[in-house]
Amino acid sequence: MDVNTVASTMNASQSVAATAAKKATLDYDTFLTLLVQQMKNQDPTEPMDATEQIAQLATFSQVEQTIQTNKNLESLLQSSTLNQAGSIIGRTLTSADGTITGVVNEVKVFSDGLIALLDTGEEVVVGAGVIIS
Repeated sequence: MDVNTVASTMNASQSVAATAAKKATLDYDTFLTLLVQQMKNQDPTEPMDATEQIAQLATFSQVEQTIQTNKNLESLLQSSTLNQAGSIIGRTLTSADGTITGVVNEVKVFSDGLIALLDTGEEVVVGAGVIIS
């Protein structure tokens, strides 16, 4: 697999994660702004319940933590996929149905899996039933 393919795949994944993190921050700031406005404009005879405010903040914090967890999982999966791609280059691959066999020259990495480019010029999806030797 060439270095440019690996770099562009990593950059794309990092860009998605950065966008999600930025959106979470934006939403968090928006939440705080709304909370302050809600407190400023509340009815003095019926003030907002502090328990409700804390529950809203806790819920939002959980969403933010989930986004961070997803970001870390995406990085881990990407690293695993790149290791898998690198480990099959130069090895013999046989398709699941046994009709295509060849030595892996290059591997294309996609978000949903790998495609091996063989020395015969054919492409094989690396998945269940594929034999690598």
